[in-house]
Amino acid sequence: MINNGRIEQVGTPTDVYEFPNSRYVADFIGSVNMFEGRIVEDEPAHVLIESDEAGGPLYIDHGVSAPPDAKVWVAVRPEKIMLSREAPDTPYNRFPGVVKEIGYLGDQSIYLVRLDTGKMVRVTQPNLMRHSERVSWDERVYVHWHATSGVVLNE
Repeated sequence: MINNGRIEQVGTPTDVYEFPNSRYVADFIGSVNMFEGRIVEDEPAHVLIESDEAGGPLYIDHGVSAPPDAKVWVAVRPEKIMLSREAPDTPYNRFPGVVKEIGYLGDQSIYLVRLDTGKMVRVTQPNLMRHSERVSWDERVYVHWHATSGVVLNE
């Protein structure tokens, strides 16, 4: 992938999509949610990022070798985010909000959720349940994701 004559990233389509090396690449290939934050803990097995944009801590299940208090972004693809009416049983990667828009595409729906911080988050969910069982407009929900779902980017 090239950006203004500079090679940004070389790799298979899967590698570029799942493991972008910059915000430019993450945003260029598919939809992505970006959360700005600061590293508060970086260990070999995990990194903890405090994000005012998200409204709390972001937990990634691997270290990133960055200086303490470094400014970073966490990229999370819409299909890796889950919606639930009840708060997930984890202190990380879960944020309350309200469903503001829904795009029904038959096999899947695209939800725009406004977090309590005001940040809009895009969530793509397969339509596994009948319409009456799915989350609806103006409903209070939690967006949440696994520790393996986010990618930490520093540029």
